[in-house]
Amino acid sequence: MNELLLSARGLTKTYVMGKRTLEVLRGVDVDITRGDFLALRGASGAGKSTLLHLIGGLDTPNAGEIIFNGQSFADFSESKLTNFRNRSVGFVFQSYHLLPELTALENVCLTARIARIPTEVAKKRATELLARVGLQDRFDHKPSELSGGEQQRVAIARALINEPVLLLADEPTGNLDSRTGSEIMELLQSLRTEKQTTLIIATHDARVAALAPRVIELVDGLVAAA
Repeated sequence: MNELLLSARGLTKTYVMGKRTLEVLRGVDVDITRGDFLALRGASGAGKSTLLHLIGGLDTPNAGEIIFNGQSFADFSESKLTNFRNRSVGFVFQSYHLLPELTALENVCLTARIARIPTEVAKKRATELLARVGLQDRFDHKPSELSGGEQQRVAIARALINEPVLLLADEPTGNLDSRTGSEIMELLQSLRTEKQTTLIIATHDARVAALAPRVIELVDGLVAAA
């Protein structure tokens, strides 16, 4: 039997925007096993990114519970939650979020530095990861000197440097052409297998979702199909 890594029950998330109340999630349940490859599919505004942010500890639900490795997020102190985000989770965003003044190598090392990993260890890991994602000749290049696909590869390397058990990718191909997007998906799947990492991707693209063995469809903040 596969080991349960994370369980979410009854998640709701509401935002108040002036006089308007926006219900993004309206009671979502999901179980994620270790080593899982899961796609969260749905139209814009369906709640995919919000659910991903809750699972990754970037945001908190208005109601419901998230349990990771048998421990509830509600019992985490702020420092423990910060450590969870930094050590156990790797984030890959649609817009890359690279620091423009840093080189590819420095951007990848940054997350490791926050985790207080020794400089030489971080640099060695970053060098190996950048080579693995095909950027062995781009170590000293800044984001402005890289293509969109190359920047996303840097972001993937950065997400993996602390050896997370959970990799969350929010529309990772959304800003890429179809060919580059396919290459990025092949890379994510390959790295997941190599690193034995649990991978969750939020996407509105049916072609991307079809690559995952398991798909959860979100419609208006509810799970429509699993």
